Amino acid sequence: MNAVAIFAIAVVLLACGYVFYGRWLAQQWGVDPSRTTPANELKDGLDYYPAKAPVLMGHHFSSIAGAGPINGPIQAAVFGWVPVLLWVIIGGIFFGGVHDFGALFASIRHKGQSLGEVVADTMGGGAKKLFLVFAYLTLLLVVAAFASIVASTFMATFTPDGAVDVAASSANASTAMISLLFIVLAILFGFFVYRRNAPLGVSTVIGIIGIVIIMFIGLNWHPLYLSNTTWMIILGCYILVASVTPVWILLQPRDYLSSFLLYFLMIVAAVGIIGAGLMGKANLDIPAFTGFKDTLFADNGFKEGTSLGYMFPALFVTIACGAISGFHSLVASGTTSKQISSEKDARPIAYGSMLIECCLAVISLCAVGYIWQSYKTGQTIVPTAVFATGISKMCATLPFLKGSESVIYAMLILAVSVFCLTSLDTATRLARYMFQEFFLEPGQVWQQTTGWKKIVTNPVVATVITVVIGIGFGMTGYAKIWPLFGAANQLLAALGLLTVATWLGKIGKNNKMFLFPMAFMLVVTLSSLCLTLKGKIAELAVVADGWAVALTVLDALLIILAVVLAISGIRTLFAQSKEKKENTAA
Repeated sequence: MNAVAIFAIAVVLLACGYVFYGRWLAQQWGVDPSRTTPANELKDGLDYYPAKAPVLMGHHFSSIAGAGPINGPIQAAVFGWVPVLLWVIIGGIFFGGVHDFGALFASIRHKGQSLGEVVADTMGGGAKKLFLVFAYLTLLLVVAAFASIVASTFMATFTPDGAVDVAASSANASTAMISLLFIVLAILFGFFVYRRNAPLGVSTVIGIIGIVIIMFIGLNWHPLYLSNTTWMIILGCYILVASVTPVWILLQPRDYLSSFLLYFLMIVAAVGIIGAGLMGKANLDIPAFTGFKDTLFADNGFKEGTSLGYMFPALFVTIACGAISGFHSLVASGTTSKQISSEKDARPIAYGSMLIECCLAVISLCAVGYIWQSYKTGQTIVPTAVFATGISKMCATLPFLKGSESVIYAMLILAVSVFCLTSLDTATRLARYMFQEFFLEPGQVWQQTTGWKKIVTNPVVATVITVVIGIGFGMTGYAKIWPLFGAANQLLAALGLLTVATWLGKIGKNNKMFLFPMAFMLVVTLSSLCLTLKGKIAELAVVADGWAVALTVLDALLIILAVVLAISGIRTLFAQSKEKKENTAA
């Protein structure tokens, strides 16, 4: 298959989905630009702070993107390009876009509070507590997974005698230095825009120039060569501070600026794909379909490759952020809903960002397809490296970019690392919200509590607890966290769909577009979690260390919580349907 054809088909279908289906959703739900949003009504300068649409788009897009739309499609490519492309397009338009848009809209109508409050509104306080526990546990896995990914892109490689292998570590050291300088740049941007009222347009131009400057510095001066463990500790300290500071200091400006890196990444990728097509070198070696069971690496002599198992449920759990992701609903109802200035911005920010992420997933599919021979034999298997290698090689087919492959590769790796760091920061802040909300009464703030509740709901204490547990899980390694994270994340998406469906049903709005996606994701994710639990119990018979036991218990707990919440939600939907029929008959 030709990469240009795949990319063009995807862009056209996703654009049509945004224009027609997204507009229909807004009409069905009653999106009203004249209503006052929580950001304006409850502005406190810490969490509630109205942001201009481009700035908030940058925050939301950067927060939800992370490494998901890159890792998932590349890993799932073992089933062939057709299943991946179909799930990304269908999932993005009819599953993920509906989920993200609905979660943001529901939160806006609940004073910017989390989906936990929406659950309380429709299913009661007990269900809310269960949802908050489930969401918090899932966010711990997000923190663990993304901290592990970021640390792996920063860490140094050491020789057998303990010395730093400078040659092998140079690219990671550059990424680390640029990422640190990027944080400083974001703080300066936020200070001048929000405290000195500098024009956004001028500040953006200066900020982009600043990104170029810090990239030049980082590529040529990168003295930090630290181990994975050291970087995990540093990241823990960073997210502890970043997630308790006012959003205007770091979160809004950093996410806004980092979005330009993501736009740059996608532009470069598009240039590479189209350019390779013009040069007659855009044909992909990847098969259309490889089979219902993943045996790719074993069949090609790469004994260390881990099989994903059967396409159902693996495909729909492995590709999360590129089709539907529960984490998105927490971002939408956690930070985005507290900053949105007008309801009219909800569709482009939530539904639009999801579909742009689908485009990134398709680009990732093209990247792995371009270096398929290297991928299937295990020569290049780490998803970020696969993505950067595939796109940089495509770009190098253009005469004016010949010889720039290594520079483009480094810049793409940097962009992915920045997105992961953004998601890590946001996930920690969201987890803090969930932790605090569990102990607080509706409408209550932590300063109004007494005794031990005042201690544990203190933002710093709540964040410390989250960081210690999340980083601890992350220390076990990315490979052990990701399968459980993927299933839990998708199950959270199913619960998010269920939550918004029950709320829309309560207020008399059309919720039918949620019912099939909700049912499908419940079946998929519960199946996957049960299979993961079976595997972890088998692992315990071999290695029963503390973190392995904790992950097994966490898996079982997630299944129980999800089943209880699903039963409660489905009962609510049936009760609403029965009441509607009785009212119609009367």
